[in-house]
Amino acid sequence: MTITMRSYGFTWIDADGTPRASAVAYDEVSADRRREELEEAGATGIERVAVKPGELLTPRG
Repeated sequence: MTITMRSYGFTWIDADGTPRASAVAYDEVSADRRREELEEAGATGIERVAVKPGELLTPRG
């Protein structure tokens, strides 16, 4: 059996309107938790993006 590790990053707009992007990658469980944290902080436009090892996202906008 092969196990495939998938990693995710986020882009979002924080509560003061600043575009942001994750500087780290999350596994699926941690990504779900991070999305909840962003929502609770008032972030909008939250997008979970699959990333490759070493890949960094850039903020939108």
